[in-house]
Order: sequence, then C-alpha cells, then structure tokens
Amino acid sequence: MTCVRANTSRACGREEISMNKQDLIAKIAKDTGSSKAGAAAAVDSMIDGITRSLKKGDSITFVGFGTFKTALRKARMARNPQTGAAIKVPKRRVVRFSVGKALKEHVR
Repeated sequence: MTCVRANTSRACGREEISMNKQDLIAKIAKDTGSSKAGAAAAVDSMIDGITRSLKKGDSITFVGFGTFKTALRKARMARNPQTGAAIKVPKRRVVRFSVGKALKEHVR
C-alpha cells in the first residue's frame, strides 16, 4: 500500500493521516469559494484571537467543538533521567482543551 498524501505516515501497519495548517487553509478556500490568501488571513486571525485570549487567562468555547482554557500546573520535583539528580520544575500555566459533546459523538 502506498501513501498518496505528503503528510501521511505509516506506523505499525496503520495509516495515519493528519491535516496541517496549509491543508486547512486549502479546504476553507475551496468550501467558501474564497482565495487561499483570504482563508489564510482568517485562519491566522482565529489563531491570534485564541492565543491572545488564553494569554489573558480567558477561556474560549466553540459550542459543539470544545473549550480552550488555561490551568496552573503546580511546582514539583523531577529527576534527570541521565544523572538521576533531583531537579525542581517551576509552576507554570498550560493550555487545556475539553472536547465538546458533538465532536465527541462525530469521532466515535
């Protein structure tokens, strides 16, 4: 079996197809009948809006798709796997994504 798409990989006999940003832009341009430049601007604007909101600590909800939000990860002690020495990992904010009900149902 040969892979037709450039961003297709075969792992353990299974094909794994992924969509990257350029694939998404091409699909949006095709579906809406707009140019790729217009679709790229829309995708960039959406990503920028999500990033800015998360940076401020706000959550973003797309009903049926899911919710992006930030959470605080506590400081902890970890081990360097090469030396076994204990290192302190500082607390930090991380991004979390909760899947919406409709997306969960479509994926099943």
